[in-house]
Amino acid sequence: MRELPEAYLKRMRSLLGEAAFAAYLAAMERTPKRALRVNTLKINADEFCALADFSLEPADISPECFLFGDDAAIGRHPLHAAGLCYVQEPSAQMPADLLDVQPGMAVLDLCAAPGGKTTQLAARMKNTGGLVANEPVRSRAETLCGNLERLGVRNTMVTCMHPDALAALLPAWFDRVLVDAPCSGEGMFRKDGRAVSEWSAAHVAACAARQHQILESAAEMLKPGGRLVYSTCTFSREENEDTVKAFLLRHSDFSCGQMRRLYPHTFPGEGQFMAAFEREPRAGTLPPLFGKPEAVRVPEWEAFYRETFSGEAPEVLPLPDGRVFLPPEGLPQKTRGLRILRAGVFAGEVRARRFVPGHALAMAFPADRFQRSIALDGDTLGRFLAGETVACGPALSGWSAVTAFGHSVGWGKAVNGVLKNKIPKGLRILR
Repeated sequence: MRELPEAYLKRMRSLLGEAAFAAYLAAMERTPKRALRVNTLKINADEFCALADFSLEPADISPECFLFGDDAAIGRHPLHAAGLCYVQEPSAQMPADLLDVQPGMAVLDLCAAPGGKTTQLAARMKNTGGLVANEPVRSRAETLCGNLERLGVRNTMVTCMHPDALAALLPAWFDRVLVDAPCSGEGMFRKDGRAVSEWSAAHVAACAARQHQILESAAEMLKPGGRLVYSTCTFSREENEDTVKAFLLRHSDFSCGQMRRLYPHTFPGEGQFMAAFEREPRAGTLPPLFGKPEAVRVPEWEAFYRETFSGEAPEVLPLPDGRVFLPPEGLPQKTRGLRILRAGVFAGEVRARRFVPGHALAMAFPADRFQRSIALDGDTLGRFLAGETVACGPALSGWSAVTAFGHSVGWGKAVNGVLKNKIPKGLRILR
């Protein structure tokens, strides 16, 4: 076990009592369990288990959550590259389920990076409605975008803003709001040495002050009759129950339906706190908030789509710089002032009067939507995922979806029997 600060241990003994404190210390000596969540936007749990060549154990949290052993390098596995799963700590999967999102809703994940809960919410929404994923730190927001792309999320707008600035633009906009707040990280001490080294009573107090501010912004953005879930991965009362109590004192139109604590000695995961708030309904109706971008024809996109996909080309949102997006159906009517990094799916861009598809476009659709695809497995798949060109049939020509296990892993471009690799360099799995 990592050496924990004496002041922290004293707090935990007081919080838990002697018997539970001893159980907690024993749990801290055990190796943390690793878990993944099956991405139901692309595959169901039974199908995933049938494809996996490593051991999986149901975590008894949700049908999509499974524990796996340390010998499974999930991040380098083709199942991961195809966006069929997300490595996510078991406790971290609980707050998004507590939010109880439904298809077609307007939902906000206010502190969204790296994207585990955002992709979980998108799956619960079945890629419909409008999901705003906000992350104030630009580098973390880029990581969020990458995970949304890999898992085929299409209903999400990613913003990079401070919560108070977002609240000023989207008041009373959302049916559901998730605040997985930055915290002192006490619940992650078994896994995160940096959280241990940064811990102090002053740090706990500073986190609590910031959480109060974030919750104020979240409350502004929740519709009357909506639900807000607040969660942390810490144990301190200042950041949990005390924050909930102070919030309720400031907001008489909110009530707390339930609070729950998870500990490593009581749950197959790390520490987690969560609280669900309900906002009282209000008489009257709100104006419609979802907007639809004005339809703009992009001939290069339409020609590419006819050649590459089956069905009618969806409407797109072109930008002046040539980039083209497939917008989510739940785009806010007013986007002026929003710092948007992504709206829906980055389809590609127009270059020299030709459409060049983005990686996200290949990941956003099932394999049967592509007119041209090539299935790879074994060593050939490994070489392609590493960025190499591979051989293909001489009759295959042009942009083609490369698939593994029946799901796309990216684009290739077939030319004279050679499949040129179009997986972005940063996503390649070096052998």
